[in-house]
Amino acid sequence: MPPTKDKAIRLLLVEDHEVVRIGLRAVLNNNCGITVVGEAGTKIAAVRAVKRLRPDIILMDVRLPDGSGVEACRDILARYPTTRIIFLTSFADDESVLAAVLAGAQGYILKNIDSGLLIRSIHSVCKGQSILNPAVTQRALDWIKGRVIQAGPVQGQSLSPQEERVLALVAEGLTNKEIATTMQLSDKTVKNYLANMFQKLHISRRAQAAAFFATRKI
Repeated sequence: MPPTKDKAIRLLLVEDHEVVRIGLRAVLNNNCGITVVGEAGTKIAAVRAVKRLRPDIILMDVRLPDGSGVEACRDILARYPTTRIIFLTSFADDESVLAAVLAGAQGYILKNIDSGLLIRSIHSVCKGQSILNPAVTQRALDWIKGRVIQAGPVQGQSLSPQEERVLALVAEGLTNKEIATTMQLSDKTVKNYLANMFQKLHISRRAQAAAFFATRKI
């Protein structure tokens, strides 16, 4: 449930640079119905902070010292699905945007955003809207469309039923070990399925496989 009109939005900052956290706290805390309830500088600390503080919104960087913000996003939403996550980052590459969206994030904005628009974006996401920075939206959409055209089984080399299952689990963000456990296979067998699937789809990255799977569902 989103906060009521009289209740402040509880926000958690996840950013590995202390000076950036200080600046964000100065801008956001107790401003326009937002309260910064905590900070974290690593993926592990972020997951622990969410468990302890139960924020409404998380402002997350893409790259953290012990992993990616996308991985943290998946972990957090798997345990606390009502939490809303906005990526605030310097990285505008299309695969990062796509990976964030596929992980369940509701927003992806760049750090050059002005403070007023950042505050409005937080309120919009808290109300259930999705926010993508205009500078990256069209390129990400074009990237996805390109994968629809480019990615696909080479003629005569369609995916096997097991490879289709692996593809679906990759799209859900599972690691090789998690896929192996889910399908009751060895890690080596999963790696072989992935290698064969990548060759058939003429792709090389998990994000590309996830994009292919997502666009087939559209």
